[in-house]
Amino acid sequence: MTDLESLHELPAFALHQALQRGDVSPTEATAHYLERIERLNPVVGAFAHVDPEGALERAARVERAVPKAAPLWGMPIADKDLEQRAGMPARFGSRAFADFVPEVSDVLVQSVDAAGAVSVGKTATPEFGMPSYTEGLAFPPARSPWDLTRGAGGSSGGAAAAVAAGLLPFAPGSDGGGSVRIPAASCGLVGVKPSRGRVPGGDGVGSLAGLPVAGPLARTVADAALLLDGLIAPHGYPARHPSSLRAAGEDGPYLGAALKGMGRFQVGVLTDTPWDDAYDIVLAPEARAALDTAVGMLDWLGHGVEEVPATPEPGYAPAFRAVWQAGASAIPVDGDGLELLEPLTRWLVERGRALPTRTLVEALSWLAEFERRTIARFASYDVVLSPALALTPRPVGWYDQEDGERNFAQQVQFTPYTSFVNVAGLPALVLPVDETADGLPMGVQLIGRPGGEETLFALAAQLERRAGRRALRPSVW
Repeated sequence: MTDLESLHELPAFALHQALQRGDVSPTEATAHYLERIERLNPVVGAFAHVDPEGALERAARVERAVPKAAPLWGMPIADKDLEQRAGMPARFGSRAFADFVPEVSDVLVQSVDAAGAVSVGKTATPEFGMPSYTEGLAFPPARSPWDLTRGAGGSSGGAAAAVAAGLLPFAPGSDGGGSVRIPAASCGLVGVKPSRGRVPGGDGVGSLAGLPVAGPLARTVADAALLLDGLIAPHGYPARHPSSLRAAGEDGPYLGAALKGMGRFQVGVLTDTPWDDAYDIVLAPEARAALDTAVGMLDWLGHGVEEVPATPEPGYAPAFRAVWQAGASAIPVDGDGLELLEPLTRWLVERGRALPTRTLVEALSWLAEFERRTIARFASYDVVLSPALALTPRPVGWYDQEDGERNFAQQVQFTPYTSFVNVAGLPALVLPVDETADGLPMGVQLIGRPGGEETLFALAAQLERRAGRRALRPSVW
C-alpha cells in the first residue's frame, strides 16, 4: 500500500505505478500536492496561479472518463504561465496581461489533458519567458529550494522550483534558449530540451529560427522520460516536419532507455562557447569541478572520452541577439501598455521593432549555416558533454533590472552553453552530478545528435546511478 501522507517522496515513475495499481487515486494525489503547494509555495514562489477547485474537478473527470492506459493518467502537473488553458488566467509573467483569461487551450495543454494529467495551476515565468531568471515584477521571485537566497533560473523557473520542492512530481516547461535546462541546473533537477519538431504544440517548427521547444523537468532521468513520452504520445512519434530528423532506432518511447541505462558511447567534451568572441565568459571552479566529475564517471563507466576542438564563431552573438530582439518585437503590447513592461522587456521590444529587415534576414541565414556547421562538428560523437552553467546558481537580485545591455551580458555569462543547442535544433539533457561546498547542486549538459534522445536518456541514467544523488533533498521539503 502507498502512504498517502508521503506521496511527494515517490519519484514520478513510482507514483505513476501506484496510480495504475489503484493504491492511490488521481483525486488523492491531486489533493496531496495541493496541500503542499498551499503550505510551501509562499516560500519558493513556484506558482503564478493555483486552481484547487478546478484541479480536483479535473482529477475526478480523469477518474471517470479517461482510460488508465493514458500515459500520464492521474499525474498532477501544472502549465507554465506561457501556455494558455481555457478559463484559467494566462498572464505570461507580465503586468500587461494581469486580467487575461483565454477561451481556448493551446495544443500543449490539450496534449497533457489527452495524456490524462491533472493540471493544478500555472507555474511562474518571467515576462513573456524572455530572461533566464524568474524574478519579474508581476510575481514574487522563484527561488531555489536548495538555497532560498538563490534564484530558480528561467524561464521555467516556477516549474523547477515546484518540482525541486516536492510541490509537483514533475512539470512541463519550454526552452527557447535554455529555459528548461537553466532552471533544472539551478535547482538540481533533470531537464530535457527535445529535438526540434519532437513535441507537438511546443516543437519550434514555424517559430522564428525554430528556437522554442517544450520539455520536462523532473527529479530523475526516468521521470523526465516518462513525462516526455506523455507529451508526445497523444500525437504519436512519426516525423511531422523535414527538420524533425531522427536517428535510426531512436524514435521513442524513451522510458525504457532511461530505466535500462545501457550502452557504451563516444563522448566529446566541450568547454568553448559561441559567445566567447563577444563576451567575457569565465567558467567558475564549481562548474569546472562538475564537468571533471562527469568526465571521471564516464571514464569509470568505460565510455570513450575526448575533447572537442575549439571552434570560434564570431558571428554568433550579433546573429542571436538580432533574432532574440526580433522575437520580442512581436509581443502584443503597444501604446500606453508598453509602460507596463519591465525594463528588460521594453528594451528588447524597442530594439526588435527598430531592427532593419535586412539585418534579421541576414541573422536567420547565418544561424541556419551555424546549425549545419554545429551538427557536422559534433557528428563523430554520440553525445557531447558540456557544463550546464558557467557559474553557480545566481543570487536573487543579481541581475541588473534597469540596463538591458548589461542584463543581456549577465545572462550570457551565466548561461553560455544553452542557446546554441536551440539554434542547432539538437536534443540536450541537464542533470546534477556534483555540489558546491555550500551544498548547491551543480550539473552538466549532454547534447545529442538530431533525434538522439534515446542515447541521452541511456547515458544520463548511467551517470545518475554513478552520482548517487537521487536520495538527496533540499532544505525546503
